[in-house]
Amino acid sequence: MELRHLRCFMAVAEELHFARAAERLHIEQSPLSRTIKELEDELGVRLFERNTRSTRLTRAGQMFKDRVPQVFTALMQARDGVRAVSAGYLGQLRIALSDSISQPRLTELLSRCREEDPDMEIRLHEVPLSQQLKGLEADLYDVGFAQSPDVGERLIATPAWSKPMVVAVPARHPLLMHKRVPLHEVLRYPLVLCDPAVCEGCSRQLARVLQAEELEPIVAERVASHELMITLVAAGYGLGFTTADNLSTGNHPEIVTRPLAGRTPILTTYLVQRIGEPSEALQRFVKRALPEQPPGTSDALATSKGSTT
Repeated sequence: MELRHLRCFMAVAEELHFARAAERLHIEQSPLSRTIKELEDELGVRLFERNTRSTRLTRAGQMFKDRVPQVFTALMQARDGVRAVSAGYLGQLRIALSDSISQPRLTELLSRCREEDPDMEIRLHEVPLSQQLKGLEADLYDVGFAQSPDVGERLIATPAWSKPMVVAVPARHPLLMHKRVPLHEVLRYPLVLCDPAVCEGCSRQLARVLQAEELEPIVAERVASHELMITLVAAGYGLGFTTADNLSTGNHPEIVTRPLAGRTPILTTYLVQRIGEPSEALQRFVKRALPEQPPGTSDALATSKGSTT
């Protein structure tokens, strides 16, 4: 099995169309079909069901598609690690980021790492939550940040920082008459929300806040980034939810924030890592990332199971 087999497989698996996959790979369709046949013969299974109308993955093909990206990630990390050593670094930390991570807090953390651990190269990987969890379990990442504590049995999630949620409102909007906006008033207007497929943890936390009201949210748009949410709110498409420090990094002149009335909802970011004894470099990073823990907490975390709440 060669890398060309995997590249061809992923192109067909994502396009589900041999002609489009061949065009994407800049090759003819016939050699692409031969390459897929070689791969299927070596694996001893059919990866695709194909007829004159459609191409679809078999169950084996779907499982293979889920695993192949880990191969490419491992190869890229091996390449990056070699380059890091060549550039004079003594080691490397691979950090996965999911959801809408607070930019100021992350900036502060990375700045401290550069100052206090200059011989350690840090590689950041922006991935969906499900991919982060699989990558941590498979040792493709050393540590991750996400906004969900639901990390399964082999990982642990520890609260790293929490920020109060605020409502992002277009300038001159009627809700600005409130200094603190009741949630039921917010739900009278269309909302611009993050896409659960991209920001899974953030969406879960926000969903719990919205479920406290009997009104069904009016969703105008679902977006993949905080930046696009702010753009659409400023353009009048709807209201959004964010944190004050996240919004301050954008400093959009057409956006005003208001806290919610009553009990202020909190958006929590978790540090996620494997259960067990971390490396010395990772221990130093975790100590910088997490608030001060009571004596004995770190030992308990090393042997505890991941949260399933």
